[in-house]
Amino acid sequence: MTPFAVIDAFAAAPFGGNPAAVCLLSATAEWPSDEWLQRVAREFNLSETAFLRHREGCEHELRWFTPAVEVALCGHATLAAAHFLWERGATQDLLTFLTKKSGVLAARRQPTGEIELTFPAKPATACPAPPGLLDALGCAARAVARSEYDFLVEVASADDVGTLVPDFAKLARVKCRGVIVTAKSADPQYDFVSRFFAPAEGINEDPVTGSAHCCLSEWWGPKLKKDVMTGYQVSARGGAVGVRRDGAWVKLSGRAATVSRGEFLIPPG
Repeated sequence: MTPFAVIDAFAAAPFGGNPAAVCLLSATAEWPSDEWLQRVAREFNLSETAFLRHREGCEHELRWFTPAVEVALCGHATLAAAHFLWERGATQDLLTFLTKKSGVLAARRQPTGEIELTFPAKPATACPAPPGLLDALGCAARAVARSEYDFLVEVASADDVGTLVPDFAKLARVKCRGVIVTAKSADPQYDFVSRFFAPAEGINEDPVTGSAHCCLSEWWGPKLKKDVMTGYQVSARGGAVGVRRDGAWVKLSGRAATVSRGEFLIPPG
């Protein structure tokens, strides 16, 4: 049997932020097939399911799947994975995760109760809007840029971000992992706001996207002349992400809440 939990990440309380399933695989067995992992992720039908496999010391191998594909980097499910391990009795304040495509990532337990992730910065470079992007979003852009994974579209106001109604069928035809739409925040609690759409990856709108903030931090830091900021993702669930720029890295911080636990009964195969 495979123990799991569903955990709300970047959430101040349960039923906020972004839910992720976290599954702990046997440390003595090989990785299950990609097909089995994908089926489990499809069964949970959350934006991401994280799979952990213990290694020596405080290291774990970590992979992430949407209901449709395996992804190269995921913030909220990494935060959920760290929370899961600490709830199961891990004593180290620093956990490291070995990933297939993003190298070694780290999570540190803070005295405040927050979790701080060390993730690679993903700066975006200004570029022309690709055909169909702005039409699919239904908005005008102040700027368009491209990071390693995503397009970033800056719009005029936070209201413009919140009222977007994209055409997801059209947006899925844009060649990228996802699209970040962002603006400066009108709320003094936050520095910027955003939404994240990834219909080509099986997620029309992600509630709170940690990895998008690896790009947002590099976009807004120079504009606002700040290295420490707070972003708010204005999805229906919503959630705040603390960001701290640190050279080639970004420290992402937030809280998590476990909402359910159980065992996946279908043997890995």
